[in-house]
Amino acid sequence: MSQTDDRQRDLIANLDFHVEAGLDLFLDETPHDRFNEADAPEAAQNAPMRVSPEPAPREEPFRTELPPRGATLPAQNRTFGQSAAARPGEAAGDARARARDVGSLEELEALLAGFDGCPLKFTAKNLVFADGNPAAKLMFIGEAPGADEDRIGKPFMGRSGKLLDRMMAAVGLDRTSAYVTNIVPWRPPGNRNPTPQEVAICKPFIERQIELADPDLIVCLGSPATQAITGTKDGILKARGRFYLYRVGEREIRVLATLHPAYLLRQPLQKRLAWRDFRTLRAALDGKA
Repeated sequence: MSQTDDRQRDLIANLDFHVEAGLDLFLDETPHDRFNEADAPEAAQNAPMRVSPEPAPREEPFRTELPPRGATLPAQNRTFGQSAAARPGEAAGDARARARDVGSLEELEALLAGFDGCPLKFTAKNLVFADGNPAAKLMFIGEAPGADEDRIGKPFMGRSGKLLDRMMAAVGLDRTSAYVTNIVPWRPPGNRNPTPQEVAICKPFIERQIELADPDLIVCLGSPATQAITGTKDGILKARGRFYLYRVGEREIRVLATLHPAYLLRQPLQKRLAWRDFRTLRAALDGKA
């Protein structure tokens, strides 16, 4: 492969990355009036841009008239702006009230499919609810779906999911003996971590999911999941390998924190720490820890 081919491949990969992150427009060094361009003849729009050494004349800023205070917005403008997603505190309260009323995991999944209070739903392709055996006594909780999970609709389906499967197999487990989910069921754009507001909105759902699944042991994968479930402020390298207690009514469930498989793909030398944690997990399942 020639050096030119390598450069073209790198440029295409760079463009794919930015498109995947949500970028759909590149900016020039000189300003453009996009409103006038929409009405300009096609030939003028396709003409090559000429950069003048003289500074461009200053344009009047675009102004829009705001509706009078207390005015009712049209329905098409009210759908998202007036929804609970625009106010995280109200959205979290709405989520808590709805989650409390569901009586099964199937009802909870259906509720999430129709819930519009989290803005991540509008940028994701699919709801990613859970995978594995809901009757299992072991529950894995990650932070949020990635691109593969968003496309397939199940958690831990990409490279990190394959690594998790291998880690489970190393201690005699698979997805028939565990229940796998995330604290946030929709993919954040660009695979970023979910924000505290997004976690707060979705937290009532994962809490209800834990209640309904009723596991004996929970493994939190990564810092966002560990902090959301246990309430600790420690980073994952300090929290990992430790047991916490999660209270459900009068019952206490043990929670083990460990490293997320996606982190291990970026930092393979840390797999030794994850292996220690999974040995602790095996001992706990065998009643020896």
